[in-house]
Amino acid sequence: MEEPNAQEQTSLPLIGDDAPKFTVNTTQGKINFPDDYKGKWVILFSHPADFTPVCTTEFMTFASMQEEFRELNTELIGLSIDSNFSHIAWLRTIKEKMEYKGMKNVRIGFPVIEDLKMEVAKKYGMIQPNASTTQAVRATFVIDPHAKIRAILYYPQSTGRNMDEIKRMIIAMQKTDKEHIATPANWAPGEDVIIPPAGDYDTAEQRSESTEEGMYCLDWFICFKKESNK
Repeated sequence: MEEPNAQEQTSLPLIGDDAPKFTVNTTQGKINFPDDYKGKWVILFSHPADFTPVCTTEFMTFASMQEEFRELNTELIGLSIDSNFSHIAWLRTIKEKMEYKGMKNVRIGFPVIEDLKMEVAKKYGMIQPNASTTQAVRATFVIDPHAKIRAILYYPQSTGRNMDEIKRMIIAMQKTDKEHIATPANWAPGEDVIIPPAGDYDTAEQRSESTEEGMYCLDWFICFKKESNK
């Protein structure tokens, strides 16, 4: 019979679930999540460890884009299974010594969670035993202003994240929420969007025959709305 601890597994919240709550110490002080972030979008992301090369490039890139995310009402929160002392030492090293792709003297202005007991990492499925039992994988959770999980991305430890894609995804979701549309493959801001599919026969037929300005259909089930770049 297996020992009880051997059966312990991390949970994985799903898209549409409430984001698991936590109270933690960070490099920016204590956080009560999600209460401290009411009305905001949040990117909660984990990295394997401080003082590692891929993570260093990710943190510098996220920090360089922090104001871009804030313009989208979006805040960043990092996490690894390290102490605040380790976090602070690493962030100071980044600011004082690192130069990458024209970025230097980069101050990491977003909080980084101290998670030595893996409590938050386990709540969010950031520990995946076949990858490592002592380090978090590169997990990214996009959480909306209602504290709902809206998107989940996982990268292997060897591959750095694409922050431009994360930003594009947030722009797309915010547009979808506001305009009740969908975005096609490789959509970029300013491009045409998809109108929700017709839900009944008559609407499908009307769509196929429609000459409405700004709308065009490839078939009854796939119709687009032209975007104005003015």
